Amino acid sequence: MRSRWKIIGPLVLAACLAVEVSCKGAGAGKPKGGTPVTPVLAAKVEPKTVPLELSEVGNVEPISSVEVRSQVGGILSAISIREGQDVKPGDLLFTIDPSFYQSQLRQAQGNLSRDQAQLAYAQTQAQRNEELFKKDLIAREQFDQTAAQLDALRGTVAADQAAVQNATLTLAYCYLKSPITGRTGSLNAHVGDLINVTDVNPMLTIVQLKPIYVNFAAAERELPEIKKRMAEGTVKVLAGVGEKAGTEEGLLTFVDNAIDERTGAIRMKATFDNNDEQLWPGQFVTVIIRLGERKDALTVPAAAVQTGQNGKYVYVVKPDRTVESRPVSTSIEYQGLAVIDDGLKPGEQVVTDGLLQLFPGAKVEIKDATPARP
Repeated sequence: MRSRWKIIGPLVLAACLAVEVSCKGAGAGKPKGGTPVTPVLAAKVEPKTVPLELSEVGNVEPISSVEVRSQVGGILSAISIREGQDVKPGDLLFTIDPSFYQSQLRQAQGNLSRDQAQLAYAQTQAQRNEELFKKDLIAREQFDQTAAQLDALRGTVAADQAAVQNATLTLAYCYLKSPITGRTGSLNAHVGDLINVTDVNPMLTIVQLKPIYVNFAAAERELPEIKKRMAEGTVKVLAGVGEKAGTEEGLLTFVDNAIDERTGAIRMKATFDNNDEQLWPGQFVTVIIRLGERKDALTVPAAAVQTGQNGKYVYVVKPDRTVESRPVSTSIEYQGLAVIDDGLKPGEQVVTDGLLQLFPGAKVEIKDATPARP
């Protein structure tokens, strides 16, 4: 029995030492009071000048889009442009074979020349008969007949002149020219095609790219502020896609005259110079409406603002390195910053990372966010 106790004694002593070491290790991460310390990142509440902006989704649309159709029928004899070409007013696009319309013009001109000659003879005859009538050398009936023939020929010549003008205009329709400055789309006609004025599809569509519209809708509640800013001056609108969102600058130029009852939104348009052609018809873009700026606005990183059952709140780091859950009210966000309307003071620190492990009264240790150099 004595030898057995000699073996058990050292084992018990070793176990007690192990328990003591384990207990010391478990309490190594705690302060003297026994409260755990949570490492966090924090940022100060800072006043900044923040733009007042509204963000919407918009659609790019051309100011002008023209479907080119022929006003005369005939064989398409020439195409003077290529697909995707920039054109300006007056540039020749298509030529319809003009032979038939040229012959019609020559015929109208011939009729006019013939009737003008007859009118000149009738005028001479009328002057002669007038002198004879004054001398009672011809009857009244003959004099009236000559005057009536003269009036009829004048009407015929006027009709001939209109026919010449019409034939000239019709011949001009054989040469289809661009009515606007823009870019051509795909060709729907080819040399040798028979073109009819009743064709359903246009021969070509020209779209104006510079300047260009961005069409979007704003909520009804935003309308009073937008109208106020427009009354004070121009309202800037930014547009772009992805990383280029907000790179194109334009002006708000149109506000619709009625609010859509189904959506509670009102349609608006902004005009962009689009000199670098970054905006393309049919494209969906992010639209930012600049309504001014807010000076000395209290800002914190947007990541610091949390949403709970009672609304939005932040964890404020107190001087004793414990945190306090404080309700806040926010208005807008700008470039990762949240604007605080109420609840914070300049210079206070709020937790921005490590929020999931916090609770009111928790002890924190503020980490350095600067990455260590290798």
